[in-house]
Amino acid sequence: MTETAYPRGTTALLCIDPYNDFLAEGGKMWPALSEVATSVGLHANLAQIRATARDVGMPIFILPHHRHHATDFEGWAHLTPSQAAAHEYQLFAGGSWGGAFYEGFGPDHGDIIVKEHWGASSFANTDLDVQLRQRGITHVIFVGLIANTCIETSARVAAELGYHVTLVRDATAAMSAEAMHAAHEINGPTYAQAILTTAEVLNHLAKKQDT
Repeated sequence: MTETAYPRGTTALLCIDPYNDFLAEGGKMWPALSEVATSVGLHANLAQIRATARDVGMPIFILPHHRHHATDFEGWAHLTPSQAAAHEYQLFAGGSWGGAFYEGFGPDHGDIIVKEHWGASSFANTDLDVQLRQRGITHVIFVGLIANTCIETSARVAAELGYHVTLVRDATAAMSAEAMHAAHEINGPTYAQAILTTAEVLNHLAKKQDT
């Protein structure tokens, strides 16, 4: 991979699905994610990247998954397996604690909240692309959950749309070490311009990069 630079004013942090159901003890998906999340220091790394982004004036976009309701998908002909499972468990149920943003990782003043995505892509049927382009964003750094589903799908689309894409190895998690390996060692190099650790991202952001 070539040397990565993150121009001030045209780089954004994209945080996918920072919900209690993913990140909090007691969340519906936390038992499946906890081993990998703990091993990479997910919470501390997310907090560091978000804080540094704010310090350098980088815009933060929150990319939330659709919050489920009992009548969702009625009449749908082609649910994906993930959609069917999420609906069965009412993941991120509307109005529930699990569907609330994890404390400290949800939107803060000035953050841009993108329309909720129904599947794995944060671009499909949302306003993400226009929100990025209207703000002159060319470089996107993806963090959040899950590495091999919503992160990977959204980041692949970003690359196809012409954005410079960065994945952060330890600011995400998956339900197995194998899934993390696939996301970053097998699939990621086919589309992402940079695959970095949190420490590497923070080092880049600390540099003065006006262009």
